[in-house]
Order: sequence, then structure tokens, then C-alpha cells
Amino acid sequence: MLPVPLGPPWRAPGDTDVQPSHRQLLDSPDFHRLVRRRLRVSLVLTALLFLMYYGFILLIAADKAFLSRRIGEVTTLGIPLAATVILGAWVLTAVYVIWANRWYDADVARLRQRLDSE
Repeated sequence: MLPVPLGPPWRAPGDTDVQPSHRQLLDSPDFHRLVRRRLRVSLVLTALLFLMYYGFILLIAADKAFLSRRIGEVTTLGIPLAATVILGAWVLTAVYVIWANRWYDADVARLRQRLDSE
């Protein structure tokens, strides 16, 4: 069995080829905060996506009669609900892209600039 490295996942045990300025940045509270924030946003959006998809699947399994109600001459309620799930996935993707473009990328640029100035 291989030993489990202790410490942050971006630092391998015996990692000596990282420049001191990079090491300082990787160990900085700003970098840790950035990683935590990205993880938190990703987990929340992933949880919402799972709730949408698996909620729809559970609805299919639990109440087929509800989804098979006709809302038109040939359309059942399941069709627009399935389309809503797909559109919801697009919306969640758009939320992540907007968040990354407005806040995450700006924070990454700030950290890179700080690294370049050292």
C-alpha cells in the first residue's frame, strides 16, 4: 500500500522542484481561500444538478401517473418537465461561467500578478 501524503493535494511529498516564490503563493491564505471558494461553488452547483436530475428520475419511478397526464392533445406533463431539467442544467452551467468570469478569474489574475511581481 502506498503512503497517503499529508497536506494539501497540490503538494507532493518531497516536492523540491517548486520555486520558493511559487511555494509561498501555494501556502498563502489567499490561495487557500480561492481553492475553498471554487470547491464550494462547484459542490453547490453539482448538488443542485443532481437534485434536478435524480429528482426527475425519482418522480418517474414514484408517480408515473402524474407525469403521464395530458396537457395537450398528445403531450404529457413529463415532456416539459424533462425539458426543464435540461434547461436547468444549462442555467447552472451559465451560473458557473458567469461566476468564474467575474470573480474567480479576477482572483486568479491577482494571484498571478502577485507572483510575477515577486
